[in-house]
Amino acid sequence: MTVEMGQQVPDVKVKTNEGKEVSLADYRGKYVVLYFYPKDMTPGCTTEACDFRDNHESFKDLNAVILGVSPDPVARHEKFIDKHDLPFELLADEEKELAEAFGVWKLKKNFGKEYMGIERSTFVIDPDGKVMKEWRKVKVKGHVEEALEFLRESVK
Repeated sequence: MTVEMGQQVPDVKVKTNEGKEVSLADYRGKYVVLYFYPKDMTPGCTTEACDFRDNHESFKDLNAVILGVSPDPVARHEKFIDKHDLPFELLADEEKELAEAFGVWKLKKNFGKEYMGIERSTFVIDPDGKVMKEWRKVKVKGHVEEALEFLRESVK
């Protein structure tokens, strides 16, 4: 079952880049910008992560935490964070449980080849743990600013 707008987010446990086990419930009381991306160190994912990094303080000022999610392991997340000086946590969803709960683990096609992977998506979760907004099939350019603007309007 896929989480939809207005619904409570699932209590799936995943590891942070520091190896600590967390669930989305651990972030109650804050807005959560949960963004799913395919793979650390790839061009689009790096651009998106750096855009979130560059706007991190603006999200923080709105009582929001940014959480990036991919199936990459903890060690790869650590390298990605170190290389690009990312000030937020990355979640290692190696079993794809969180991705499946949000309906972003999809059949993808590239150059005629089919494979399963993450559909780049972002979700804004309210302080009570309910989905407020979702963007699916995200195009990286301008997306972080759009998410920030949505949050600014919502928090007023």
